[in-house]
Amino acid sequence: MNIAEPGGTDLGRRIVEHRHRAGLSREEAASRAGMAPSYLRYLETSYSPNPSPSAVARLEDVLGLSAGTLAGAGLDVPPGRGSPPRHAAPRPAPLTDAQCRGYLGTSGVGRFIFAGPRGPEAIPVNYAMLGDDVVIRTGRFTNLAGRAALSPVSFEVDHLDDVLAEGWSVLVRGDAHVVSTPAELELVRSLDIEPWAGGDRDTYVRLAVSEMTGRRIRTVAPEHGAGA
Repeated sequence: MNIAEPGGTDLGRRIVEHRHRAGLSREEAASRAGMAPSYLRYLETSYSPNPSPSAVARLEDVLGLSAGTLAGAGLDVPPGRGSPPRHAAPRPAPLTDAQCRGYLGTSGVGRFIFAGPRGPEAIPVNYAMLGDDVVIRTGRFTNLAGRAALSPVSFEVDHLDDVLAEGWSVLVRGDAHVVSTPAELELVRSLDIEPWAGGDRDTYVRLAVSEMTGRRIRTVAPEHGAGA
């Protein structure tokens, strides 16, 4: 399933969206930016593009964008501060179970939500999927490990694009337990989960998913009749 349509990455999607809004075909945009159409197609569709800063700057100039728009920015500010582009209509839509699984992928970073001593807590964690189950690696004496199995828990993953004012989110619910049997420990260790937080994290929590929901918001620009 190609969940990153119409481009392979955020960069690719931004180029495609802004190119369509400018009413330019790929060939026209490439010509004005001084690059081959095949290179622009690579930027739009590749899942690991590595453009030069000058190429991105030329595209932003051709598309009438300010510097940094295509690359995205704002790691030090909360997401979601953008607004839908002018003349573009936001369209929310629910995700099917298959689409939710596609967005969850095989691993990533999400938020584990559980009832803590002072109320609900949401902790960002690295995770990996084991079938339909979510597996998290944490510390033995953390709140997450201590409270995860006491009640139904939730896990949420999302992605926001401030430049396009678009995003998606997936929420799963179920029961969790701390992995303790040798056979199950061997299974979850094979996932090679590497927590960004580092430190001594030798405990695994496995969430058996009982419910999965999601939604996506996309902005749709007016048709310009531009070629792919």
